Amino acid sequence: MQVTQNMSFVAIALVVNFASIVCCHTIAKARGAKPVFWGVMGGLFGPFAIPFAYFAQPAAQD
Repeated sequence: MQVTQNMSFVAIALVVNFASIVCCHTIAKARGAKPVFWGVMGGLFGPFAIPFAYFAQPAAQD
């Protein structure tokens, strides 16, 4: 019983983390920020990175 609950928690955490990666990448790309950087931040910090990706400044144009 305990193993099934732990596996469910891990599965939910992976889905939420993957959704955060996709969401941060998409938001950053639409706003002109660095999408790969924000995808990595979404992977490291999960849903906490989404508001920061939204308020990120566009990447500097060289």
